[in-house]
Amino acid sequence: MTQHDHEPQGVSRRRLVSTVGAVGATGLAVGATGGAVVQAAARDDSRAPAPLTSVGSTRVAFHGRHQAGITTPLQAVGHLLAFDLSAGAGRKQAAALLKRWSRTARDLMADASDPDATGAAFDAGPCSLSVTFGFGRTFFSRTGLEKQRPDALAPLPDFSGDALDKSRSDGDLWVQIGSNDGLVAFDAMRRIQRDADGTAKLRWQMNGFTRTPGATRKPMTMRNLMGQIDGTNNPKPSEDDFAARVFVPASGSPAWMANGSYAVVRRIRMLLDDWDEKSRKEQEKVIGRRKSDGAPLSGGTENTDPDLDKRGADGSPAIAADAHVRVTAPATNGGAAMLRRPFSYHDGYRDDGAPDAGLLFIAWQADPLRGFVPVQRKLDRGDALSRFIRHEASGLFAVPGGAAKGEYVGQRLLES
Repeated sequence: MTQHDHEPQGVSRRRLVSTVGAVGATGLAVGATGGAVVQAAARDDSRAPAPLTSVGSTRVAFHGRHQAGITTPLQAVGHLLAFDLSAGAGRKQAAALLKRWSRTARDLMADASDPDATGAAFDAGPCSLSVTFGFGRTFFSRTGLEKQRPDALAPLPDFSGDALDKSRSDGDLWVQIGSNDGLVAFDAMRRIQRDADGTAKLRWQMNGFTRTPGATRKPMTMRNLMGQIDGTNNPKPSEDDFAARVFVPASGSPAWMANGSYAVVRRIRMLLDDWDEKSRKEQEKVIGRRKSDGAPLSGGTENTDPDLDKRGADGSPAIAADAHVRVTAPATNGGAAMLRRPFSYHDGYRDDGAPDAGLLFIAWQADPLRGFVPVQRKLDRGDALSRFIRHEASGLFAVPGGAAKGEYVGQRLLES
């Protein structure tokens, strides 16, 4: 089936929208005359539909070795959802749900507009939509699959800086939705929620955002709400050990996790009012990078490796001992690294007037015990940034490899 085979005979939704856009852009018609021009153009079935361009036309593949939404370029809008299986729902019902979810994700990622769905994305293209599915630790006991639970899914240790809301943490099932259009992302979220009805109930939901593609003069690493460039030291696909750091090997254990990954999800509130009271120089000392371009305080450009041994004219370290970039550097953590793919969030204002805003931290790794845990333990012992953030929710999820054509996500687990 081609992109437009599902459209009814006559006027296609996209052709009508494109015609309206063209008329409005050229200013050829206004008022009643404009309506007549649009109607006449819409009735002219000999005209080929105008193709989607730019953001609307971009697609992410559903099928593949890995699930989408891990190495997919970060989208402008994200929704994170966790579900708990309903009372009486077990392995059979969970398998049926993952089949529905996989079918919905596959169809929406191919072409997000569907006149029989919510209507929110009625005339939009896929807009780089991706949908990713994972399993929490409790999923395995609720489905009788304890023997298939990975050792890497052991509960994360407690950290002294945590102030976790248990109702917004963990969950049997986890879904990540990303898109470069807010309506497309919302439509996908509603479809996923509706598919779960009767089998799983929503435990928590978080909504995030980042820059829209094309908003900067050139492609740039994202900035967080503190104004800092965030993600410079991410592992890069061009690096020889990228796959080993991010994905479970094909020969890994358990077998159903082959080519999968583990997602650590943390809701981190930023104390933005306290942060904004600091001068730029003080902020840069906390992070260890220049705010303007992300370059380390030891010199160079954003992608220059920090020189942790360099000292200033006064003999003090160019990068402070407790600077965030020093504490998190792989060189100071036995090589531990994660692929961070976060969204910012803003949930209004607190009773004290401070913004309830921060980072939806999502870190991907082949093994959280060798990725997130050692880095977070070190941050817990002495990170200057910890004075300006609060970890308020947490989750760890096993994200299986991608589904081949004819398969659904999680099939190798649920039909093992």
